[in-house]
Amino acid sequence: MNYTETCEYLYSQMPMFERQGASGYKEGLANTLALDEHFGHPHQAFATIHVGGTNGKGSVSHTIAAVLQESGYRVGLYTSPHLVDFRERIRVNGCPITEEYVVDFVDRERTFFEPLHPSFFEVTTALAFKYFKDMQIDIAVIEVGLGGRLDCTNIITPLVSVITNISFDHTQFLGDTLAKIAAEKAGIIKKGIPVVIGESNEETRPVFEAKAREMDAPITFADDDPEVVSASVTKKGGMHYVTRHLGEYDGELGGIYQQKNLNTALFALRELTKQGFLCYCEQPENIEKCSYELQEAISHIIGHTGLMGRWQTVRQSPRVVCDTGHNVGGWQYLSQQLKTVECRKMHIVFGMVDDKDIEGVLNLLPKDAVYYFTKAHTKRAMKENTLQLLATRHGLSGTCYPTVREAYEAALHQASHDDFIFVGGSSYVVGDFLRAFV
Repeated sequence: MNYTETCEYLYSQMPMFERQGASGYKEGLANTLALDEHFGHPHQAFATIHVGGTNGKGSVSHTIAAVLQESGYRVGLYTSPHLVDFRERIRVNGCPITEEYVVDFVDRERTFFEPLHPSFFEVTTALAFKYFKDMQIDIAVIEVGLGGRLDCTNIITPLVSVITNISFDHTQFLGDTLAKIAAEKAGIIKKGIPVVIGESNEETRPVFEAKAREMDAPITFADDDPEVVSASVTKKGGMHYVTRHLGEYDGELGGIYQQKNLNTALFALRELTKQGFLCYCEQPENIEKCSYELQEAISHIIGHTGLMGRWQTVRQSPRVVCDTGHNVGGWQYLSQQLKTVECRKMHIVFGMVDDKDIEGVLNLLPKDAVYYFTKAHTKRAMKENTLQLLATRHGLSGTCYPTVREAYEAALHQASHDDFIFVGGSSYVVGDFLRAFV
């Protein structure tokens, strides 16, 4: 098989939650443990950081990886989902895994893993860990796939565990209350391993505190005394940050939600510093070096790690921005951000998958925008006509298009140079858009 055929084999022959929804989700760690033993426990060959939570996992993971790279480490980065190419999921110092490695891995190992009937994510995680070992990395930033307690990344024992925040998402698997979801996410807290909680509330904090006590794990709540004290949008579309101890920085990533993400990442880096990874330090003798590394990392994070789809500007005149925010928690920030956009008219290319709180998101969308309802190329996508009907009940009006390409082309045709076009509602909508136009 060539690379394209190999990817299609992985997508089509194995249960894949991202394409199939509930039928593609496999609970439990039996397959993961079998794969791990078969490959000789590769994750034990390098240090790790584990990042879970509902929103912000990707941004926090990429930020930590960028800072570690800038500090001189050879860094693995495992994230999901990909937007354009499968290889985005597995990177070393920002470079995606090679096509040849993916093809060789599947050709060589399929006779072992096929009888296990593993999920797509189980095989991909095994591939990532083996690749990182073969590439002789120093440390890997590992993003949780779904949940935490039963996620197949949870076989690692990291230097620090990070839980960004908790909001309603994947409730059919993780629970229908914030406390239940927090309990599943808290499953990544390990015995004696420090844990950083990015954001908490009165419902989730007791869950994290109880789990930390049970595991004798030092716990830090990053929102108790934030390191990032303020943030504002720069002329280039990024963010300007003022920190408590490290000075001021210009970050490349746009989106007002990045203030929370950077704050969470800095607290995780503080824990790594305590363990000998010098990449965040408040001591006077080290502050200048650390400040330089932090500025270089967050001002070049896209180049360092390849992150895409976070309030990403892809065109000017008219300005076009895409963002992967796909649930109520994410749209609470995106709706605020859209209110700050100055334009003659706003056009929104919008689609969602059918297992999200669609009504909750629609309630947050601006009423005065023109909508282009569409669906991404995934079985989980809600049909554009159904989405339009639901949106009408929320005072949103627009037309339907069967593909993201057609929806965006219509928006671009109707927009004048001083209008604004937003593309989002789902990671898959953004992926289809980037694949077609960027």
